[in-house]
Amino acid sequence: MAKELGFENIVFGTDVITSPEMIKRANEEFVLRTEWFDNAEILRQATSKSAELLALSGPRNPYPGALGVVAEGAHADILLIDGNPLEDMSVMTEYEERFDLIMKGGVIYKNEL
Repeated sequence: MAKELGFENIVFGTDVITSPEMIKRANEEFVLRTEWFDNAEILRQATSKSAELLALSGPRNPYPGALGVVAEGAHADILLIDGNPLEDMSVMTEYEERFDLIMKGGVIYKNEL
């Protein structure tokens, strides 16, 4: 409905999930959204659009510098995925098998390369 009304600032977030079982299923949201959004829109909602929203928190923003971009000096969260979510969003739900590199804040947490 938000898209139909012309809202462009729709974001993807999992910060309200408290159940450990539901946290394991959080990435299912990527596939659920394909009913209303194309894959590129969903990826923007989870990356640059969410970063734009977070930047609005001003002094409460815990991440200094640029967000939602891959650029020198930016706060880096990077995923290297075995698959193309632009073609098949379900690769985002198979994170244990398909996420070859996970970097958050410039720190590598998983490296299967």
